[in-house]
Amino acid sequence: MIVCHSQCGFALLEAGSVRAKNTKNILLKNVLDACLGGLIWWTIGFPIALGDIGGDTEANYGKPFFLDRLQGRSSSTYYAMWLFQWAFAATSATIVSGAVAERCAFSAYLSYTFALTGFIYPTVVYWGWGNFGFLSAYTAEKPYLGGNGLIDFAGSGVVHMTGGGAALMGAIFLGPRTGRFAPRTGEVQDMPGHSTVLAALGTFILWFGWYGFNPVSTLAFAHMQHAARAAVATTLSACSAGVTTLGIHVLGKNTPDVSPALNGILAGLVSIAGPCAVVDAWASVIIGFIGAFVYFASSRLLLRLKIDDPLDASPVHLFCGIWGVIASGLFANKEFTNSVYGTDYGENDYGLFMGANSTQLGVQVVGVLVIGSWTFVSAGLVFFTLKATKLLRVSAEDEDAGLDSSHHGGDAYNFAAGKPSRI
Repeated sequence: MIVCHSQCGFALLEAGSVRAKNTKNILLKNVLDACLGGLIWWTIGFPIALGDIGGDTEANYGKPFFLDRLQGRSSSTYYAMWLFQWAFAATSATIVSGAVAERCAFSAYLSYTFALTGFIYPTVVYWGWGNFGFLSAYTAEKPYLGGNGLIDFAGSGVVHMTGGGAALMGAIFLGPRTGRFAPRTGEVQDMPGHSTVLAALGTFILWFGWYGFNPVSTLAFAHMQHAARAAVATTLSACSAGVTTLGIHVLGKNTPDVSPALNGILAGLVSIAGPCAVVDAWASVIIGFIGAFVYFASSRLLLRLKIDDPLDASPVHLFCGIWGVIASGLFANKEFTNSVYGTDYGENDYGLFMGANSTQLGVQVVGVLVIGSWTFVSAGLVFFTLKATKLLRVSAEDEDAGLDSSHHGGDAYNFAAGKPSRI
């Protein structure tokens, strides 16, 4: 349930990071990420992701569409896994809503959410975490790519790269918000969100929710030592990245501000999601430190390319997700890796910087290329189709008025209600 609470964090963060005239719109999308996403996950998403469809094993008969025909004692763990993974699926969809905020049509939102939660994300889960996935570390036999399979414990790649990659495609095909870049010079025009308070509170709630994402990915009380290590790594990476990002911001001759620190914390959390259970505490600090630079550089790169991502969703989730996957191949501790993933096949495959050969790092690189390619192509096709059919973006008039008043029946804040009426 801690992971489910992350949706509160996303809602507050995104609401505070957009202009007041678009608050109801972004909140409604966050609500539907949970509600609509849950129905899609129930009908087709989860069976594709972890139902291992096509595999001739007894377990497959207990993982049907619509949760139908569940039998035996395994059904209790099945329900628990469904609920846990639903929260991950909702997260992948929510990531996209931040990148396309303030100008995406509601019908387009419904379309890409269905595609992402029902097909794009479940496919990545099947490859990366399923019993038959070619990237997976959890196959019954030797991982197909060698080593330990893809070390992505809590989803730097599976969850965040997928959501962040779809977010980048959405931002590219939508184009920037009106006025974001000066017409003649191309200079970036600030469009700050309306509430730093909401954004900060949302970030702290997300940080708390990450203790559901990372430690709880052990999936059993028997592995509490792994959960505790993951919790410490999560904390240190977030702290390191938050401080580092703020430092980079100040060294750029800017005044200390809240927003860089908040995005830095999120960058550290995403960076450590994949390697959290297999790295030492000191390594988690380094991973967060480098994650801050990855976030800062990728954010500046998108602005140079005139790609408008209002919440920096793709720098935080895509680029830091890539770094998190790679970091597992560099810093994975031999003892921790063998304890978490076993010693049947990859006993000597762990982090390159920790004394191993390059096998595990190679597996991690392949994972990045596969997840990135699949997400860019599939999500790009969805957004291209929506743009070609003129369903992707609201009109300039609606965007200028704000999506709350033009699409959702009125503003989120009724300031006039508190004023005395004139006689």
